[in-house]
Amino acid sequence: MLDLPFLADTMTKLLAAVPTTLALFGLSVSGGAVLAIGLAMMRVSGNPFLDRPARAYIYVFRGSPLLIQMFLLYYGLSQFPAVRHSFAWPVLRDPFACATISLALCTGGYAAEIFRGGILSVPAREVEAARSIGMSGVLLWRRIIAPIALRQALPAYSTEIILMVKSTALASLVTVWEVTGVAQRIIAQTYRSMEVFLCAALIYLVLNFIIARIVALIEYRLSPHLRPRPDTTAARTANAA
Repeated sequence: MLDLPFLADTMTKLLAAVPTTLALFGLSVSGGAVLAIGLAMMRVSGNPFLDRPARAYIYVFRGSPLLIQMFLLYYGLSQFPAVRHSFAWPVLRDPFACATISLALCTGGYAAEIFRGGILSVPAREVEAARSIGMSGVLLWRRIIAPIALRQALPAYSTEIILMVKSTALASLVTVWEVTGVAQRIIAQTYRSMEVFLCAALIYLVLNFIIARIVALIEYRLSPHLRPRPDTTAARTANAA
């Protein structure tokens, strides 16, 4: 038998933690996207002095577990007196800030390669056509390269975004009380892990469903050329009849 009052109380407590989860997700994805754009630009620049640091960064953050990166940032840096006496200490001693920075640094490495693939997939003829009419520099990137690259990268980037929603659960391990952290606290008090984790999983499913639909809508808006064209011949025939 389901204990409906317990489930309702658990769901209420977990929903109260959703804003923290969304804040972690929104800040880390935004910061990671800005970082990824810079890294992708460095990778496609053709300059070895820009490409090699970007390549090393991507290798480090894609090649090591996010949990270790988070622990090193939150627990590791605090062992150095120079860090504790620096201007950055008010940020680095805050678990929410450390979790957000760790998530942003990690997703920046993954998203940089996704964006790089999107940029490289822009057809050369589109760039040449734009240049032939005098378009170059920022205007070329804003009107031609960036829209096409974003459209090409969006399916893979949507997967990375959804993974980030689930990765916010790791923030509970550095004492951030988001959905998973609150769930663990309820379990420690009640010893009813099945019901609590089912409620938490339902919240993550709903969040990911909403985010996936938003990304699908953006992809639909960016791909008008892939939608079937209306049959104007049939419409004219019907009007003539």
